[in-house]
Amino acid sequence: MRIAESMVRTMPKVKRNYKALAVLLAFPLIMGVSMKEPAKGTKIKIFNSSIGKVEEVEKIYKTNDEWKKILTPEQYRVTRLKETERPFSGQCPLPPKGGAGIYQCVCCGTDLFRYESKFESGTGWPSFFEPVSELNIRLVTDKSFGMQRLEVLCARCDAHLGHIFDDGPAPTGKRYCINTIALKLAAAMPKNITKQIDTATFGAGCFWGVEAVFRKSKGVLTTTVGFMGGNLKNPSYKDVCTDKTGHAEVVQIEYDPKVISYEELLGIFWDIHDPTTVNRQGPDIGSQYRSVIFYHNAEQEKIARAAKEKLEKSRRFKGLIATEIVPAKEFYKAEEYHQRYYEKQGIEPVCHLPGKLKKK
Repeated sequence: MRIAESMVRTMPKVKRNYKALAVLLAFPLIMGVSMKEPAKGTKIKIFNSSIGKVEEVEKIYKTNDEWKKILTPEQYRVTRLKETERPFSGQCPLPPKGGAGIYQCVCCGTDLFRYESKFESGTGWPSFFEPVSELNIRLVTDKSFGMQRLEVLCARCDAHLGHIFDDGPAPTGKRYCINTIALKLAAAMPKNITKQIDTATFGAGCFWGVEAVFRKSKGVLTTTVGFMGGNLKNPSYKDVCTDKTGHAEVVQIEYDPKVISYEELLGIFWDIHDPTTVNRQGPDIGSQYRSVIFYHNAEQEKIARAAKEKLEKSRRFKGLIATEIVPAKEFYKAEEYHQRYYEKQGIEPVCHLPGKLKKK
């Protein structure tokens, strides 16, 4: 479009032929070519609550006419046109008293939120403090209406679900504010099936390199860089760099324990940094670069302490292991440009290489 307009603007002393321009702009449509043809057949990972496993499924793409055939007019307006239903206008379906349930995407049936994560926010829309899995949703920046918010989309079909805010309850501090019309209630995961996604959080210096290594590890499903362990709510990268917030740069990992164990993740953690230095990794100095393991449950604490003791006895490092082992606190995601930094830059990590550190 911009190329065609430029051609018209630069036609010197020649009568502009708008009919010809119209034909030029319509050419791709005439030839049946889409200017933004979706990559059909794209595979993504989704957590399936009914079987308690992560599956690889195809992204769902449909035309507007196809969506209109399977959705009500209001469902279509909210999920496909990104409109918002009026507050208190819908009744979120509830499971039987004492029962449980899974809220799914009304468009494609992807599992989104557990009933157990729902809470009353008083806003007029259903609110949840965490999704079934970070794999099942996608967050994008929304600058509509003169505001900047994070929009929540279904990861499989890109349906608009709502927005996420940082005023939710513990343990996440998040509020996923979701349109009622975008959800449908399904039976909960059977009790004999356990959730096969666990979370681990490590600080080992600059989180760019730490994330790059863990992302390549089989069994690691998602990685997110951010901050943890400090006293400032919603810190920015600039805030943390002052070394006054108490936060450490960390990588939060979702992994499949049947593919990679917590012990194996710890093995990678010890291998990619120097755990004997206090508040420093290489040229990076400050408490934000400290070596720290944030455990999410008693089992992780037990394994981490045993691993640290074993490492000290091995004499692999000359100095004492300075790594902190502390309970996980609220995690604050870093700005988007920090996520998968080396991938976005198209360069190989220059630090945090497995096996690079040797006994001093």
